[in-house]
Amino acid sequence: MPDFRYRRLGYVALNVSDLARSGAFYEEIVGLQPSGAALAGERLYRCTQRHHDVVLHQAAAPGLRRVAWEMESADDLERLERHLQSLGMRTFDVAAEECAALGLARAVRVIEPHLGAVFEYFHTMVSAATSYVPTVTRIARLGHVVLATDAHADTERFFLDQLNYRASDRIEGAVTFMRCWPNPLHHSFGLSKGSSKRLHHVNFMVTDIDDVGRAMYRLKKHDVPIVFGPGRHPPSESIFLYFLDPDELTVEFSFGMEEFPEIAPREPRLLPMSLQSIDYWGSVPDPRFAAQGVIAPLTEPA
Repeated sequence: MPDFRYRRLGYVALNVSDLARSGAFYEEIVGLQPSGAALAGERLYRCTQRHHDVVLHQAAAPGLRRVAWEMESADDLERLERHLQSLGMRTFDVAAEECAALGLARAVRVIEPHLGAVFEYFHTMVSAATSYVPTVTRIARLGHVVLATDAHADTERFFLDQLNYRASDRIEGAVTFMRCWPNPLHHSFGLSKGSSKRLHHVNFMVTDIDDVGRAMYRLKKHDVPIVFGPGRHPPSESIFLYFLDPDELTVEFSFGMEEFPEIAPREPRLLPMSLQSIDYWGSVPDPRFAAQGVIAPLTEPA
């Protein structure tokens, strides 16, 4: 088992078709705070005291641009990089200018071989210069990212055996919930079994159950499609609400989540494939749920 350690899900970068429209949505409807601009016109947003939690990038095909993970130390980042290279994977150093714009000390990127997704790894992100003040939603953190794949078994095995993730629970033939070890959250990453490789959804964890309730009525007021929930997930015990952004990418608000100890955690459970394993309350997903989201290729020069 690899010995590098993660701190957390670092940030998610999304491709959007209209930067101004999506920026307004994530600020006014979701409740993120603008945090400046990066290179190539990217806009940064945050829901914590960190430099940023979300990056929006204008592109023709909306979806996932990259997922970034924070390692516990510079040594962990180096161990991870060496391990990836030992597997024959090419790593790309993020240029100093881009690291500075993203508030990172050092970062590397790699193409995950089964998903084709860009994963970024870093060890330090600076804090924002000003305080984060919640607005329409009291967001606690960027919670997790779930990707769909048509090679579920191979992809799961790679994350567990080579990237030092831990399985928390599985819904048979449907989804694997993973935590980046030793982060305690039930899942900061998920793999959904699908007919194609795509972004499934992005989650924000909120401070109180009332944030979920208020969000539901705010979304309805602004004619934002709610595509699943409200409900309660049996695997993580999270109360959830899923909705669509302007590009029909799926976003989730959730409250509450099981946490795992680093030493002697419980074994992952295998839940049957049924709606009862997805929601205690009986909500049924809309067909638009998790249907859109292209996984973009790496854009670094060869």
